[in-house]
Amino acid sequence: MPQVPGCKVLISLFLWFVSISTAAAHEITPTLASLTFADGRYRIEITTNLEALLAGIGPEHADTADAPGAAEYDAYRRMPPEGLRDALTAFTERLMAGVDIRLDGVRVVPDLAETRIPPVGDTDLPRETTLVLEGALVPGSQALTWGWSADFGSSVIRAQSVGGGLFAMWLQNGDRSPPIPVIGAPARSVFQVAWDYLVVGFTHILPKGLDHILFVVGLFLLSPAMRPLFWQITAFTVAHTVTLALGVMEIVVLSPAIVEPLIAASIVYVCVENLMTQRLTAWRPAVVFAFGLLHGLGFAGVLAEIGLGRDDFVTGLIAFNIGVEAGQIAVVLICFAATYLIQGQSWYRRAVAIPASAGIGLIAAYWTVERLGFV
Repeated sequence: MPQVPGCKVLISLFLWFVSISTAAAHEITPTLASLTFADGRYRIEITTNLEALLAGIGPEHADTADAPGAAEYDAYRRMPPEGLRDALTAFTERLMAGVDIRLDGVRVVPDLAETRIPPVGDTDLPRETTLVLEGALVPGSQALTWGWSADFGSSVIRAQSVGGGLFAMWLQNGDRSPPIPVIGAPARSVFQVAWDYLVVGFTHILPKGLDHILFVVGLFLLSPAMRPLFWQITAFTVAHTVTLALGVMEIVVLSPAIVEPLIAASIVYVCVENLMTQRLTAWRPAVVFAFGLLHGLGFAGVLAEIGLGRDDFVTGLIAFNIGVEAGQIAVVLICFAATYLIQGQSWYRRAVAIPASAGIGLIAAYWTVERLGFV
């Protein structure tokens, strides 16, 4: 039997989980642009990571700490609102060059009407600044299109047309929105809507859903065999599907301040059970189902933030859930591929399952405390 240095494995895994935990805190999230029309004017509220824009940190960097402008970003992140507002003044021309707003195909330049910058807060977390752009509609304007520079990252455009429902779309790589009518809502095929929300669901797991990834990995570590894992994943899927739908329909609503710590605590529980027992307990699928209800509310929060139009509601909800499932299946397949040759080894639990569970559990415990506001 090969000698595997379990302590060294645990330390290396712990350091790796610390690094990906830090990366999650420094992740650049999509910019949210909310468009409304009223009284012959358009108004776009842009919620974004202003510090990342100022430091020139684009979507090619998954972690702000790894970007060439990391030191500049950290300096901006420590600035009070007044200092950051001064930095924005010098950046405004560059910002407006990256905003592409067109009325019936003709580019227009909006006014930066308002800037809302929160206090410094926890500098380990991104600060969300709101920039309000306004402009007059040209008489007879039929539609507006939105564009956000690829250098600034991806964006989610949410639009409330006059007399129409909510339109929402995730745009990447500098893609432009379809024409958004001033009156009514854009016409999109069912396939287009389904694909957009499927991609959002998948990417919420891979690569962005680190807590959900670690929960699935925790399930895998105790029982990598397909049959017991199937029952756990099925219980988790059914549960989060239910609360995802209830959450999006606002039938069940819980504050993220409650949901997020509980999601982290669910990972801790799974990892502790992995350390305490060598085989799947009879009650574990039921426990996983209960935790799936929590994760579903977390998914609902993401989908609510992006938005679901009235006409796209059913298609978007189903496609998003399928995307989430595809992401989870991808995580399981990656775990199988990574451990396929060693699952049957006598040292698998001692050298892999226990150290990995301990590492994940420690990070999840830190998240729990952090999300409760104690760190």
